[in-house]
Amino acid sequence: MTTLRLPLVPPFAVSAMLDALRSHTVAGHERHDAQTRTHSRAVRGRGGPAVVSVTFENDPDAAYVTAWIDATDDRDVPELEQCIRTWLDLDAASTAIDAALGADPLLAPFIAARPGLRVLGSTDWFATAVQTVVGQQVSLAAGATFATRLVAAYGENVSDGLRCFPTAQRLAGIDPDELKTTVRITGVRSRTVHALANAAANGLDPVSGPEFRADLLALPGIGPWTVDYLSLRALGDRDAFPSGDLVLRRALGGISAGEATARAETWRPWRAYAVSHLWTHAAYTTSRTSSSPAAASSSDSSA
Repeated sequence: MTTLRLPLVPPFAVSAMLDALRSHTVAGHERHDAQTRTHSRAVRGRGGPAVVSVTFENDPDAAYVTAWIDATDDRDVPELEQCIRTWLDLDAASTAIDAALGADPLLAPFIAARPGLRVLGSTDWFATAVQTVVGQQVSLAAGATFATRLVAAYGENVSDGLRCFPTAQRLAGIDPDELKTTVRITGVRSRTVHALANAAANGLDPVSGPEFRADLLALPGIGPWTVDYLSLRALGDRDAFPSGDLVLRRALGGISAGEATARAETWRPWRAYAVSHLWTHAAYTTSRTSSSPAAASSSDSSA
């Protein structure tokens, strides 16, 4: 077990990050402890599976997050450390971002309420993509339940009762009808998951560059919203803007996707942070319900 103190430049909107982690928790794959402000997740290193845990200080001006890495191979620790930093967006230039977005009267009160808000990232783009697909057109709680079933059926045991998210190769070998029955998702979504797994198992990867977006869009059941959401959550695009997202459009006064895109022009190149502020205000802070950006948003496949 390796213990690390991961530095960051405050401020850091810790409560908002904890809310986001809690709301997206996939039981069996992750564990969230609100009392100790700790979140754990099973991940994969090059040398084998690992469990990473992070504990947040109860202070927005704290300059670090504590992490524990229980790796199969200690040589994986530096890469897993960077994975955590990306997941929690610890390297964000929060002061500059807040200053830029705070000039907008709409965003200014949200930034004042949650300075240093980070974009919740991902530890595995494929896992995030699959969770996005199974969560289409349902509540966040339902989407997490589907993902929990997927992990329980096809994931890999690690330690401490946690399991890694199933690999693309594992899911590519499962018949879509079995996925439908086991996970209890629609046939449309089971076929999309299977197509996505096959593509990833055969080399689809964000490192392919501009072709990656086009290759994703070519898959059945995946449209612009899924790709934009994945860009924001898993691909590190800090200017990503899912203009078709219903929660986002409602937060902007019920406007159209085109109007939302036009409204967001002045937020470049930090549109992902603006979106995260609007999502946080609408879904995590105001309602405190099971709805979330991923849950109540526009989706790309039919029921």
